[in-house]
Amino acid sequence: MNTRTTLLAVLVITGLSAAVLPVAAHHSFSAFNTTETKTVTGTVRNLEWTNPHIWLWLNVPNDKGGVDVYGFEGMSPNFLERRGWTKSTLKAGDKVTVDYNPMKDGKNGGMFRSGKMENGKTLTMGGSQ
Repeated sequence: MNTRTTLLAVLVITGLSAAVLPVAAHHSFSAFNTTETKTVTGTVRNLEWTNPHIWLWLNVPNDKGGVDVYGFEGMSPNFLERRGWTKSTLKAGDKVTVDYNPMKDGKNGGMFRSGKMENGKTLTMGGSQ
């Protein structure tokens, strides 16, 4: 190989690597302890129906008589809409029990696995039931 061909090959490989790395990083679950599942019950504070992933924020009563805010990352709105969710599936004030994989750093919240509303409706990242 001559120098020009080698340089071109290095540039192509570098460019492809740079394009793939953000996609791989985006789908990392490294922030969550996926070997553990926890459960909390709280009141919906807010549902952020945004790409690339939704965020559900709950007010969860603590043992001091106050409220702790928990945040749960979910799938994309597009993915969830195809499975029966809408941006109004959970509204501020709704009570919900959430099963989740906790954050590795100990912060309140994690990756949403499933939820159960007061009316008995079950919500999963695979869809609502």
